[in-house]
Amino acid sequence: MPASLALVLAEARRERGLSLRDVERRTGVRSGHLSQIETGIILKPEMALLWELAALYDLDFEQLLALAGYAGAETSARQRNRMTVALRALTQLTPAEQQEALRFMAELKARRDDD
Repeated sequence: MPASLALVLAEARRERGLSLRDVERRTGVRSGHLSQIETGIILKPEMALLWELAALYDLDFEQLLALAGYAGAETSARQRNRMTVALRALTQLTPAEQQEALRFMAELKARRDDD
């Protein structure tokens, strides 16, 4: 049976002896949301969330992206490196700073889409 994102994440959490609440406390991701990912209700969680879980569980981020369906479009090593740096930087900001950064990125995307 091929591995699924839900199975990989649930097993990794259990192997580390963590409850859903433990993961919530460490990542800020609500336990209910985590449960929906682990049961396969949410099949493609946000990349930033996968980054957090990969770091917490010591899992390969690229593997989680592939399991979530993000790897279907081939990305260059350079693009993956940029994405990794951006996600790492976001996790080191305060929640308010993260919101500001995300708003700025949305504005950039909207400007590009308008062109």
